[in-house]
Amino acid sequence: MKCPGQDTLYWKPGAIYEVPCPECCASVEFFKDDTARKCPKCGHRFVNPNLDFGCAAYCQYAEQCIGTLPEEFLLQKEDLLKDRVAIEMKRYFRGDFKRIGHATRVARYAERIGRAEGSNPAVVLCAAYLHDIGIVEAEKKYGSSEARYQEQEGPAVARDILERLGAKPPLVEEVCDIVGHHHHPRETETLNFKVLYDADWIANLEDRKKENGLTSEKVESIVNEKFLTESGRAEARKTLL
Repeated sequence: MKCPGQDTLYWKPGAIYEVPCPECCASVEFFKDDTARKCPKCGHRFVNPNLDFGCAAYCQYAEQCIGTLPEEFLLQKEDLLKDRVAIEMKRYFRGDFKRIGHATRVARYAERIGRAEGSNPAVVLCAAYLHDIGIVEAEKKYGSSEARYQEQEGPAVARDILERLGAKPPLVEEVCDIVGHHHHPRETETLNFKVLYDADWIANLEDRKKENGLTSEKVESIVNEKFLTESGRAEARKTLL
């Protein structure tokens, strides 16, 4: 049985369309499930700009379903995974909007810092969405959301989510490692960890500032002492000061 999105029986008007070649502007006809086509005029091969790669980011049968995936898509595939991870994080926390909001803000700051530092966006953003995922189990088992319990329980939950979404083993291992010690940097750390760590500090300081009026002097002191990247410090000052 074909995926309904790829079965021509379910296609609607507009499933076959023309796209201008990015090299010579000649019209190239695409079926909606074509991954890529070659321009008949200049020979340039390019990815179908209207193809929905959403399911292919996590479906283990994607290659059999839509054919050999083009190189351009493979470069984007892990980045698309973060969107599925964000959805799973929200499902896991259910109605806990405070924790969903915190993870979302950490991801936003991590994306900015990571872009400036040149980190791996797939690892950083998956770790950002999942860094506190151990809180639920920690509260069940120990009646506490203390950092050490979060770090103890988080990797197993994160691993289950990532593996269900078809993430590659190296990404799973790195994200789980970050989740397992995200409050406690080691003597030597990866850039991806540093970006997540600084982003989490910004979100936490933001909360503390709202709750108890943390002074600008105290914020500056923490930023100088605790942060691990220059881009993280710059983002913190921009956001908090």
